[in-house]
Amino acid sequence: MAQMTMIQAITDALDVELARDERVLLFGEDVGQSGGVFRATDGLQKKYGVNRVFDTPLAESGIGGLATGLGVQGFRPIAEIQFIGFLFEVMDEVVSQAARMRFRSGGRYTSPIVFRTPFGGGVKTPELHADSLEGLLMQSPGIKVVIPSNPYDAKGLLISAIRDNDPVFFMEHMKLYRSFRQEVPEGEYTIPLGVANVVRPGKDITVIAYGAMVQTAMKAADVWSKTKGIEAEVIDLRTVSPIDIETITASIKKTHRAVVVQEAQRKAGIAAEVIAQINEHALYYLEGPVVRITAPDTVYPFAMAEEIWLPSQERVQAGFERVLAL
Repeated sequence: MAQMTMIQAITDALDVELARDERVLLFGEDVGQSGGVFRATDGLQKKYGVNRVFDTPLAESGIGGLATGLGVQGFRPIAEIQFIGFLFEVMDEVVSQAARMRFRSGGRYTSPIVFRTPFGGGVKTPELHADSLEGLLMQSPGIKVVIPSNPYDAKGLLISAIRDNDPVFFMEHMKLYRSFRQEVPEGEYTIPLGVANVVRPGKDITVIAYGAMVQTAMKAADVWSKTKGIEAEVIDLRTVSPIDIETITASIKKTHRAVVVQEAQRKAGIAAEVIAQINEHALYYLEGPVVRITAPDTVYPFAMAEEIWLPSQERVQAGFERVLAL
């Protein structure tokens, strides 16, 4: 196995699928010769040619329309939306067209599309680049939303997403792209969509997170283990739509307390949906209400203020204090 960053694991997954299936096409703004803003597609146009890896105009609505049309014609498009803030320009194609294709056509057509996009804070990006908009997508039936937290998962989940016969919105946290390395198998392997992962076993608190917040939750859990003897079980959702409530419920049956951590603003997000499902499936196993650790309900701040806006390890630990006091 090779040691890879997340961006290298994503490139590797794209390479594997382009080689395996000639129906796979990769396109977006600057993904060809330039290799994308973060070099996620570096070298792939040279290897597979301009007919399979190619640049598009600066028009997200056009990228989405192209992906939808190719999908119903039997191709397997991978469409890059250069940054998450540009989602609004392609929203109609994603949720009104691709996500409804199977239903609208009575199963005659599908949309085997992966929409890839960077997102997330902590790297001092300009406005509209760092927002966490997964809550908008979660409300749209017919599309899966996947957010990996590490290189190994990124490769396996992306391969599974490309092979899925329905649209998948694949969100890649920019802070994780090159922040650490991990052993990643060569060649192909898959991780099932819709299945969470217990990344840290524990017995006292269930902590549910995704994306970069998994690393934040892990650091908080390690501190409390060393300083207080409290063992938090950390669950990485990996897929935020659909949510793997079975894994969450099994953990709460053991710990009886839960904290949900998300980078996005507080209201109407993944954390709110997780808590709603816990109330439906595991309420009577809880010793007290579930605690939410989120960003505040404000517009994403300018770079100089983002460190105090984003959920921190200390705020997660304060959440532990609250849930244990209930």
